[in-house]
Amino acid sequence: MVDTNWGEQGLCRTADPDDLFVEGTAQNRAKSLCGGCGVRTECLAYALDQRIEHGIWGGMTERERRALLRRRPTVTSWRRLLASARAEHDRTHATVAALRAS
Repeated sequence: MVDTNWGEQGLCRTADPDDLFVEGTAQNRAKSLCGGCGVRTECLAYALDQRIEHGIWGGMTERERRALLRRRPTVTSWRRLLASARAEHDRTHATVAALRAS
């Protein structure tokens, strides 16, 4: 079973779904909605793990997701990979902030 509770927290939950499944330059507007979203990583991981082919997910177009999947064909769980990367990023930023404060 796939956890999708994060979707209730997405900035796009109040957007018109037609605005997220667009083509061409309209994709840039749709991607901008993802910029400040607190569940962007979860959304992207879901789209990559489920091989969703259409729409903007986690700030990436279908073309960008396909390219990422081709570059990293051995990834078996994008959810785990992206969660680990985010945790490492948070640890690094906490360390840098602590060093600056001292």
